[in-house]
Amino acid sequence: MSIRLRLTAWYTCILAVTLVLFGSAVYGVVHYNMYSDLKKKLMDQRNKIQRNYIIDLSKGQVTFDIYFSGDIQAAQIFGQFHNYQSGLTYISNNMDQSGPGFSVPSAKNATSAKQFDKLYLKGNPFLVYQEPIVLQNNQLVGFLQLAVYTGHEENMMKLLRSILITSATIMLIMATTFGLFLARKSMAPIGKVIEAASQIQNGSDLSVRIAYDGPQDEIGQLINTVNSMLGRMEGFYKNLEESYAAQRRFVSDASHELRTPLTTIRGNVDLLQKMWSKDASERPNLDEETMHEMSLEAVSDIADESKRMSRLVGDMLSLARADTGRTFEKEPVPLEILVEEVARRANMLPRTAEWITGDFSILNGIYINGNKDYMQQMLFIFIENAFKYTPEGQVTFDAFIYKNQVGIRISDTGIGMDKEEVPYIFDRFYRADQSRGVTEGIGLGLSIAKWIIDELQGSVEVVTRLGEGTTFVIWLPIVYPTPLE
Repeated sequence: MSIRLRLTAWYTCILAVTLVLFGSAVYGVVHYNMYSDLKKKLMDQRNKIQRNYIIDLSKGQVTFDIYFSGDIQAAQIFGQFHNYQSGLTYISNNMDQSGPGFSVPSAKNATSAKQFDKLYLKGNPFLVYQEPIVLQNNQLVGFLQLAVYTGHEENMMKLLRSILITSATIMLIMATTFGLFLARKSMAPIGKVIEAASQIQNGSDLSVRIAYDGPQDEIGQLINTVNSMLGRMEGFYKNLEESYAAQRRFVSDASHELRTPLTTIRGNVDLLQKMWSKDASERPNLDEETMHEMSLEAVSDIADESKRMSRLVGDMLSLARADTGRTFEKEPVPLEILVEEVARRANMLPRTAEWITGDFSILNGIYINGNKDYMQQMLFIFIENAFKYTPEGQVTFDAFIYKNQVGIRISDTGIGMDKEEVPYIFDRFYRADQSRGVTEGIGLGLSIAKWIIDELQGSVEVVTRLGEGTTFVIWLPIVYPTPLE
């Protein structure tokens, strides 16, 4: 059974119980008030009849007679008195003298008879007041019955019952109909939620939203929650797709980068095998000196490509570590000592540009919460890139402090980049078009450097112009560790 039908059934049952209780209360109040007046009327007449008792005592015998007053007929009350001694029954003048009167209990059951009872006489309903007549010596002498016709009251109560039952039935039918309509209307937004969920399940369309312009009740809050959940799911799905696409590009680019050195290594190995094969038919017709030189070149190529593969694998491992969310241990690092060491070691790197370093004394006493090895690796990545893309000119390495941050600047006068390429330079395996095929590299260095900067809770700023050079400013937060005692 659907929720709409269950709600309608509950509302209908509650209304039915309410109507039954209300109808019973109305019926009971009307019945009580109506018959209370009749009982009071009978009691008033009984008090009048009591004054007309005539008791004759004969020698050795007790006789008892009763006379109904003349106003009993005017009050439309019917009287009957049964004398247990004589066995005679006296009735009022307004009762049919020829027909039987009200049933009279035996003398044994007279004292236990109901005071008020409903009796029928010739099919007509009467409310009867019954009283056994007992003398002072507890001798039962007669049984008095006063009755009033209740046909009009019975008809009125029957009409009232019909009205209450009919009206309750009509109200239940109307309530069920309107309740089902309102339940369907109220639950319509839930149907939209189900429809949207079905569309997502069948078509993977996370852009579906549920249109709702009703009040912000429970249904409205549910729809807003579902829409928010769909928005988050759409964002997660897009991130997942982007991550999956990036992973596929990463595997494709890594395969391409690994294929080149492997092809070179395989070619040189095949050459060496042919040159030094025991089968004379496979050896090239060269003299020993030429074969020795060619062998040295092949071994040198193999060594270079092996180093290149080692760097590539190391870079890929670093990025894989970043993808898994792993980080490195951090501690306060004195920045002046670190950058001076990097500047000294960078002077030994192969380059064609002039190497200029600034005054790092301003970093005296400045500490960065980081890791020395990873910070050096990050700085060398930027410096090596500057040397690589600056065939002539100069590369400058300096630092400055601004608002509790230190800025480490690596600036060159090399080939530069287009502004459109700047958002992609930290992507894996990305290399500017003008650098492809001209300079060595696999496009992982800046990705690793960006990961290290993010782990240091820093940022990097890029300023570049095509043909004029590029400047990287690495911003790192300054920390002041507790002085050692």
